[in-house]
Amino acid sequence: MTTPLLPNNIRSVQPGGGNCYQIELLWGRWRRWYLKTFRREYVRRMAELRQGDVEGAPHEILDPRDLKFCCNLCTAHWAAEDDPFAWREQIPFARWGLAELQLMGWPLFLATVLLLASPWCWWAVVPAVMLGLVIYFFRDPTRQIPTEADAIVSPADGTIAEITWVDHYDFFHGPAIKVGIFLSIFNVHINRSPRSARVVDMHYKPGEFLNAINPESVLRNEFMWIGMEEIDHPQRRFAVRAISGLIARRIVCILKPGQTVQRGEKFGMIKLGSRTELILPCEGVEIEVEVGQKVQAGSTVLARYLES
Repeated sequence: MTTPLLPNNIRSVQPGGGNCYQIELLWGRWRRWYLKTFRREYVRRMAELRQGDVEGAPHEILDPRDLKFCCNLCTAHWAAEDDPFAWREQIPFARWGLAELQLMGWPLFLATVLLLASPWCWWAVVPAVMLGLVIYFFRDPTRQIPTEADAIVSPADGTIAEITWVDHYDFFHGPAIKVGIFLSIFNVHINRSPRSARVVDMHYKPGEFLNAINPESVLRNEFMWIGMEEIDHPQRRFAVRAISGLIARRIVCILKPGQTVQRGEKFGMIKLGSRTELILPCEGVEIEVEVGQKVQAGSTVLARYLES
């Protein structure tokens, strides 16, 4: 079977764009000019260490930072030992949200300090609380990934909002079970793979930004759909759908057709309050959660495969 190409409307890992996204792109252009002008030896060395192909990238790839938004468009990469920015993976915050964290965090921090030093010091609580919420939202805690062979883990943090049986789901050519997870602004918003799997197909649909609690949001909001099949058992398929919300309007997904991920591996996030769905075939699967239950991405077992 031929692997489908990345859809034409996915030209970035954050296809919905956004103001912070545009600021990052502008910063990237300035940074690349600076490196080529004043740090030519660094540029030369990074070019020698680079692996893969830059074909498909929308701009020059001088170092790993240039791959943040286009790693799904080319095969260029650096080995971990050659990546001078690999330490960022150890920061307990979502790497895809570091720009938002700074662009929103520093002004709020400054406002807090200035208000504390003014006659209106009591108002400092407002930007301080907002700063706390921003920091809390972009957190990236370590997760313990279950090792049981039959376990299907949650793709997102949040609350189980629905468990629905679907008469026919095209990706499975048969009936399916849809498990919907609602993510509030207080949940971790990083998406993780439910199983070790290969991406078979993807679809991105621009749309509205209704409150994720609203049932209409499932149909009308922007979403990213990812169809996968298991690496060791290709007959086992599942799908994950990340849906934007009222506040969270930016879906990040670094995957592309043909790419493989491990169970519990991070593959994207939804920025600021949303919904994620896991769709499984009815046959041979037992759901382990119920509506109203709290779940954690990568660690909570949503379902298990039954023995043949």
